[in-house]
Amino acid sequence: MITATKPASDLPQGQSAYDRLLDEIRHGTLPPGARLREVDLAARLGISRTPVREAIRRLEADGLVEHLPRHGASLRRLNYAEVMELYEMRAVLEGTAARLAARSASDLELRELAEINAEMIARSDPADTSRLNRQFHTALINAAKNRYLMRAIGAMARTLLILGPSTLHDPARSKAAAEEHAGLLQALEARDGVEAEARMRAHIEAAHRIRLRQLRDAGLMDTGETDGGSDVAI
Repeated sequence: MITATKPASDLPQGQSAYDRLLDEIRHGTLPPGARLREVDLAARLGISRTPVREAIRRLEADGLVEHLPRHGASLRRLNYAEVMELYEMRAVLEGTAARLAARSASDLELRELAEINAEMIARSDPADTSRLNRQFHTALINAAKNRYLMRAIGAMARTLLILGPSTLHDPARSKAAAEEHAGLLQALEARDGVEAEARMRAHIEAAHRIRLRQLRDAGLMDTGETDGGSDVAI
């Protein structure tokens, strides 16, 4: 089940710093390639360097941070192949979660999903719709009731944070996503696991197309040949 998040003031400083840096990555405040200087981060977060160092180490373990010669710790840049692979795996994992949820979700969990989506439809602020979208997907994954699947999705989702703000900041995508959620809910309520999985896969693939378009429009994608493809910052 979804557990309540403790206020930052109640968390150990290392955990608080980690969560705050994750939020900055999610919102694009820390963009790919950004240097993570312990002194600067400690001053900005109002804490000592020790919890900042702990947070950076956790981000490195998550695969979000790399250490470069003469450059120090930096937020990773994902190349084109990595973005493709991440969304392909997201479709597989969340599609599986939808199939399992069709079998395992309680009526209460299905009502919760419907309420979250209804609120998402009613909101127009991108920050609200993005937050509600995360709640919807989290509630669905919880309803699948498979702890190993949940861990795999969590690890993948942290890597996806490097891409920055959600595709739902596009108003047209936000509306389409809520409609796709509604179709998924119909399959879940019918306890049709095959259809639920197909609906979720289509939902993720639609988000993938929008993400690629955003990156292309921003001039951050190069699909041509590169030296191993590892230097294509998208």
